[in-house]
Amino acid sequence: MTSAASPAPLWQPDPDRIAAARITRFQSWAAERYGAPVQGGYAALHRWSVDELETFWRAVADWFDVRFSAPYERVLADPAMPGAQWFPGATLNYAEHALRTAEDPARTHDAALLHVDETHETTPISWSELRRQVGALAAELRALGVRPGDRVSGYLPNIPQAVTALLATAAVGAVWTSCAPDFGARSVLDRFQQVEPVILFTVDGYRYGGKEHDRTETVAELRSELPTLRAVIHIPLLGTEAPAGALDWSAVTSGDTEPVFEQVPFDHPLWVLYSSGTTGLPKAIVQSQGGILLEHFKQLGLHCDLGPEDRFFWYTSTGWMMWNFLVSGLLTGTTVVLYDGSPGYPDTGAQWRIAERTEATLFGTSAAYVMACRKAEVHPGRDHDLSRIKCVATTGSPLPPDGFRWLHDEVAEDLWIASVSGGTDVCSCFAGAVPTLPVHIGELQAACLGTDLQSWDPQGKPLIGEVGELVVTNPMPSMPIRFWNDPDGSRYRDSYFEMFPGVWRHGDWITITDRGSVIIHGRSDSTLNRQGVRMGSADIYEAVERLPEIKESLVIGLEEPDGGYWMPLFVHLVDGACLDDGLRARIKQTIREELSPRHVPDDIIEVPGVPHTLTGKRIEVPVKRLLQGTALAKAVNPGSVDNLELLRFYEELARTRKAGPTGD
Repeated sequence: MTSAASPAPLWQPDPDRIAAARITRFQSWAAERYGAPVQGGYAALHRWSVDELETFWRAVADWFDVRFSAPYERVLADPAMPGAQWFPGATLNYAEHALRTAEDPARTHDAALLHVDETHETTPISWSELRRQVGALAAELRALGVRPGDRVSGYLPNIPQAVTALLATAAVGAVWTSCAPDFGARSVLDRFQQVEPVILFTVDGYRYGGKEHDRTETVAELRSELPTLRAVIHIPLLGTEAPAGALDWSAVTSGDTEPVFEQVPFDHPLWVLYSSGTTGLPKAIVQSQGGILLEHFKQLGLHCDLGPEDRFFWYTSTGWMMWNFLVSGLLTGTTVVLYDGSPGYPDTGAQWRIAERTEATLFGTSAAYVMACRKAEVHPGRDHDLSRIKCVATTGSPLPPDGFRWLHDEVAEDLWIASVSGGTDVCSCFAGAVPTLPVHIGELQAACLGTDLQSWDPQGKPLIGEVGELVVTNPMPSMPIRFWNDPDGSRYRDSYFEMFPGVWRHGDWITITDRGSVIIHGRSDSTLNRQGVRMGSADIYEAVERLPEIKESLVIGLEEPDGGYWMPLFVHLVDGACLDDGLRARIKQTIREELSPRHVPDDIIEVPGVPHTLTGKRIEVPVKRLLQGTALAKAVNPGSVDNLELLRFYEELARTRKAGPTGD
């Protein structure tokens, strides 16, 4: 159980910061108009937001001045999950809200987007120019026959043209979907063939790690394998001519047409995102225009505290939900920073240099990048002027305690560190940033507003201070309206509602502390359960990867046919390191002393590398399946893995391994 005596926080917002936070102003305003609690701070506001769910979301729509072109009949007509019905009768348009700042004469020439490539030079795109391009492109899409509900796809890096294409698609009422150009043809087709796009935006190639990567052959393959395409629009990032039959970007965005925003129902599809899809085809997750609009207003405007004076930089690619989340920074009038390139070029500290150059106020990155900077002995606060940064946020995996300490020591002592956790499935966060709360090492600050986040035991009993399943017991507007090609909804139900009918089970192990903060322990379907003691894989990684010899690790818990349990730890070593008896002993000692003697691995095995999904998450469950003897073709979707060859090591290990452990 969590101790009643709370440890001292790593960071605490001062009274001025709390008073100035938008969430504080929202609470005072909602208290006057909607009966929100005046006293009790964030905890009381959160309790109200889940107890009075309809009132809360009505208040969010009112506070952010959501433009309903047709009024809603009620906020939540049906709260059942899956299938909750939000704001029936209402019509609106996401892109209209994203471009609303361009209507302000005082802001029209301000930068809506700041584009940065590997030269680290910045190129601004003003609000008026972005709005003009979206208007021109939306008119061209309509001229090409694109209608509401049609799918429009992008094979694009994180460049301004991708943002314009998304917003023009939404303006028309069509459905956006994108992949990054480092995805191979098979990976892209596994996604796009499911949704049958009528338009494809594409580049001729991209730059990464100081090199140019030609994608013309891949694009040709996509065109031949997507028979529903009516048009291909070519963006000459590497300077090539448009291929035969393709339209040129400059031609379709040269007009000066006032944008027309199709008014669509609240639950009209906005975009399709894809799960990691480590087995079978990726899940094609459909989210709605209205649901994303409200959820992102809440998340970015209240939790991230973003407004017109901010600059929002998150390192991401168009193949990850964080790109969609980043683009939604436009909703709050914020300047969005788009970085297209390697996170570590020309050196590990590159992202800090970009944050400095762009004067980012909120810098988002991955926990893995933070830990790589720590290991490389990068000193951001010493080497860069990061005085504009008020928050560093991390996601992708839990930020280890050492990551919190490193950010505090090496960036700034007065730094709001927001470790956040959510999912592609909701394109948002379940828990994370709260500008008015303290930060404790290794913890997410709190569950997000409107999100009844709980930790449950297998019987569905809520837990405090103990590890349990992450569940959400009420609907969120950005939950999927459906999966594509899932007509009876069975795949959707099986993904989240099988264990606890009517309650969203996300597949993470979490602890909710007695002060309301949240600790993420890793995926529950790859949890390590030794002698009844459960531990998330993230806890193992955090401890092991402190050792300077360990570049990355992967731990698997395997139930044996004879009732035994085999837990190997796979380690990818830094150049020059050797897995000798001394290193093995130190790894075991580290886990024994810092975590649990029960979770000392049975074997420590050196591997040529750790496989990841295309969005950078360690592949645990497919490796577990391989070690159980599943054939590679059935254990994983090859198009979802960053390096398929790495998985062959584990497949071969399963062949050679007998009933007992291999011995180290």
